[in-house]
Amino acid sequence: MTFSAGWGQPFAGSFIRIVDDRGRKHEWRTPPRRIVSLVPSDTYSLVRLGARDRLVGRTRYCVAPAEDVEGIELVGGTKDADVDRIAALDPEVVVANQEENSKRDIERLDAAGLRVLVSFPKRVADGVAHLARMARLLGHSAMTGAAAPAAAPERGEPDPSRPPAAAREQVAAAYRAHAAAEAGRRARPPLRAFIPIWMDPLMTVHGDTFISDMLDLAGAQNVFEDRPRRYPLAADLGKAPPLPPERVQGRDVRYPRVTLDEVVARAPDLVLLPDEPHAFTDADAAIFRSLDIPAARRGHVIRCDGKDLMWYGARALEGLNRLREIIDAARP
Repeated sequence: MTFSAGWGQPFAGSFIRIVDDRGRKHEWRTPPRRIVSLVPSDTYSLVRLGARDRLVGRTRYCVAPAEDVEGIELVGGTKDADVDRIAALDPEVVVANQEENSKRDIERLDAAGLRVLVSFPKRVADGVAHLARMARLLGHSAMTGAAAPAAAPERGEPDPSRPPAAAREQVAAAYRAHAAAEAGRRARPPLRAFIPIWMDPLMTVHGDTFISDMLDLAGAQNVFEDRPRRYPLAADLGKAPPLPPERVQGRDVRYPRVTLDEVVARAPDLVLLPDEPHAFTDADAAIFRSLDIPAARRGHVIRCDGKDLMWYGARALEGLNRLREIIDAARP
């Protein structure tokens, strides 16, 4: 058995073998021609990798690139996928995410006999590796930064204006952009930053998240990186003792609910208010600007594009410089 060694289509008799983030092994004799994506960032990456014509289904939250996703059939949302409709589309693969999509929907897709490729990136590097995995799914062999072509876009970032079929350049540029960001990660002292993801209740992110790593890679430090979610809810709000670790096994502790008093105690120099998953309003921003924190005193409570922080893969590497600019502008 022979495997493709180049970026072109594998020749007859070769197989595409991929292990997803559930540890499940998948195999295709030829690159899938019918793909349903249930993850907005993966839909974006697939388009950038040249697979627009292979996408037969997307969620209503898969809205970018807007000019490309228009016309792709909707199959529900990220948490309420229309499994029957997806099955009727007869996809060769359904692209899903362990965190973005509901466990029930993924199990129903499995039970329907569909091949479900599940990702779960917790670091920016994981997102780059997943982008390469998606390129491999499309029939292109993997490439790391070491094998990347010498020519690079300015500062190494992927260029969304390139023809989407240039999968090789997209993946190689993503590896270069990440390597450059890693090299500069500690070039300057990190700026202390707070990123809420929900307002009522007020929620933020632990260090073991893609968002926190993206923030760190851009030059800031998540002030709540060491703060896990505590159970029960009263414990998370400091009103009751937390359950012991053995009683919270299996629960996600990466998205704590915090109080405004905790935010004040952590004294962030920057407050970033993303527009997703909660669309923070001017009224929300006013609350943070009223706090006795360095960010409020210096006018550094700033709205930002949530996609730059949360969409792994091609979109994340495009947004890295925008985040860096915001962070650098907030330095004392």
